[in-house]
Amino acid sequence: MNDEDFELLCESIRQAGEIRQGKRKPSRTFKVGDPDAKAIRERLGLSQSRFAAIIGVSVRTLQNWEQGRREPEGPAKALLRVVDREPQAVLQALRA
Repeated sequence: MNDEDFELLCESIRQAGEIRQGKRKPSRTFKVGDPDAKAIRERLGLSQSRFAAIIGVSVRTLQNWEQGRREPEGPAKALLRVVDREPQAVLQALRA
């Protein structure tokens, strides 16, 4: 690493500290969106009852997620994110 790169790195660290202390606003923020249970299920070609059974929730819960009446929380949200990114690996593991 050359001196210029090192100085840029140090400046970034100083800025991060200022942001954390509330002395500076971040230049950008990132929000990870909630997983779309219906889109995930449809992409996998599964019925509501089959998908609900695989991920361990009731059909009613899945329907509530899909219709926007409720949102998945905690472990269910995490599982849907993983299924969204690695569907075959997760389905294989959960069907075992």
